[in-house]
Amino acid sequence: MTLMISEMEIERNQLPAECLRLVEAGYRLLTMVGTDEREEIGHYVLRYYFANDRASNVTLLTVKMPANDPTYPSVTAVMPAADWYEREVYDLLGIEPLSHPNLHPLVLHGQRLAVYPLRRDYPVDQSLPEVVREVEEPNLADGQFIVPVGPIHAGIIEPGHFRFLVEGERIESLTAQLFYTHRGIEKSAEGMQVEEAMALVEQTCGVCSVSHALAYAHAIEALANMTIPVQAKWTRTLLGELERLYNHVGDVGNLCAGIGFSFGTMQAGRLKEQLQQLNDDVTGHRYLRGAVVVGGVSKAISMALLERIRMAVSSVLQELGEVASVILSHEIVCDRFASAGILERAVVERFGAVGPAARASGVERDVRVNFPYDGYGDLEFSVPTFQAGDVMARLQQRIAEVNETGKLIETIIKNLTVFVTKTNQTLVTPLRPLLEGSYTIGMSESARGENVHFVMVGKHQTIRRLRIRSASYANWPIVPFAVLGNVIPDFPLINKSFELCYACCDR
Repeated sequence: MTLMISEMEIERNQLPAECLRLVEAGYRLLTMVGTDEREEIGHYVLRYYFANDRASNVTLLTVKMPANDPTYPSVTAVMPAADWYEREVYDLLGIEPLSHPNLHPLVLHGQRLAVYPLRRDYPVDQSLPEVVREVEEPNLADGQFIVPVGPIHAGIIEPGHFRFLVEGERIESLTAQLFYTHRGIEKSAEGMQVEEAMALVEQTCGVCSVSHALAYAHAIEALANMTIPVQAKWTRTLLGELERLYNHVGDVGNLCAGIGFSFGTMQAGRLKEQLQQLNDDVTGHRYLRGAVVVGGVSKAISMALLERIRMAVSSVLQELGEVASVILSHEIVCDRFASAGILERAVVERFGAVGPAARASGVERDVRVNFPYDGYGDLEFSVPTFQAGDVMARLQQRIAEVNETGKLIETIIKNLTVFVTKTNQTLVTPLRPLLEGSYTIGMSESARGENVHFVMVGKHQTIRRLRIRSASYANWPIVPFAVLGNVIPDFPLINKSFELCYACCDR
C-alpha cells in the first residue's frame, strides 16, 4: 500500500493551532523531522507527520524558518507527544521551540553549547566537546527523597539513568535520562548511497533489524515509485513475523525474570533460542540481517526451509502454550503482575504510544492493519487487544500476538510455496533514479510497535537526511506514567513489560 500523504505548508505562528486542529480531528503525531536546508532554500525546515489510523491517511505540516532566526512556537503544551522531538531538534540542529515547558537537553547531556551536529556544515568526523551534566535537585517535602538508579546497571544492559521521587515506598514521579551512547547513525548516513545505507539502518536495533530495514526500504521504494516482486513481498512478510515471534517469546521470559520466576525465564529462553537458530538457517543470521534489500530480498527461501519453518513454529507455539498456562496460573505471578504498572488509555492517546503497550491498554493500533505493506494487505488477521493496561495485560498481549503470528506464518508459507516451485523468479526490482530533494516516510510494525523512517534524497542517489523514529522512541516517555503509585522493587518488572530498547533511541 502506498501511503497517501497530504502536505500543507504553514507559517510558524500557525503551528500550535494547526497541530491542535489535527489532534482534535483524530490524528496522532507519527514523527517530526528537522532538516538543514540553508544551502538549498536558505531555511531550516520542520516537518510534522500526522496519522489518522481509521482513515489510513497521513497529513504533513511543513514549517520553514529563516537561517538567521531558527525559532518556532512549541506545540508540546497542546500536543505532549511532541516533547522529545522538539528537544532533540534543538539539541542536534539548534532549532529552538519557544515556550517549551521543559527544554532540558535530551540527546546532548549537560550545558547547551552552540554546537549542532546535524547541521550540514558540521563535519561527520568532528568530535563533540565534553560537557558537565547539571542535575537539578527538586524541592522535597517532608518524607520525600530521591533514589537515583543507573546509568550503569547490574548485568549486561544498556545505560539509562532513572531518578525516582518517592514518599515512603510509593513512587511519586520518575525522570528517565537516556541517550548515553548516541551513535550518530543519521549523521553517518549523510552522503551514503541509498542502497549502501541499508546495512547502517539494520543496526539501529539489534533485535528489530527486519522491521527497521522494511521501514527504510518502503520509503526508498515509494520515492522511486517501485513495485517489488511478489515473491519478495511474501518473503518480507514472513521475515517480519519471524522477527515478531522470537521477540515476543523472549519477552515472555524477560517478564518472568522481572520477578525471579525461573521456570518461565528458562523455558521461554529455550524456545527463543530455537527460533533464533531457525533464523540462522533461513537467512544466515540469528537476527535476520541482510535479508531485506531495497527493491526486494537478497535470497529466496527453499521449499525445505519453508517446511522446516512451519514445523518449528508449530512446535514452539505448542510448547509456549504449555509454558504460558503454568505462568498464568501461578499464584505469585498473578499477584505480582496484576494491577502493576497500569498505563491508562488516555496516556496512550495523549502521547501516541504504539505496539503491544498501546494494544494492552485498549488502543487497536497496528501499522500492518492501518497502513498495510508488503503482503499484509492480502491477509486476514485480527489484532488482539486487552483493556487493563497493567503488566499482566502486556504479558497476555504478547502471548495472544504469538498465536496470531503462528496463524499468519501458516498462510504466508502457503502463498510462498507457489513461487518456490517456479524457476527464475525475480527477487529484486532494480532501483530507479531518485529525484534530488524528494522525501517521504516509510513505516513498519516491529515487535515493539511502529517504526517510522524519514528519507530525503541528495545528489547521485545518496542520503541527504535520514531520521529514524523507532517504537521505543515513541514509548519511552509513557513509562514514567506507568510506575506512579508503585514501589521501586516493581520498576524492573514494569520496565520489562514495555521491553523498550535504549539503542533505538541512542541511534
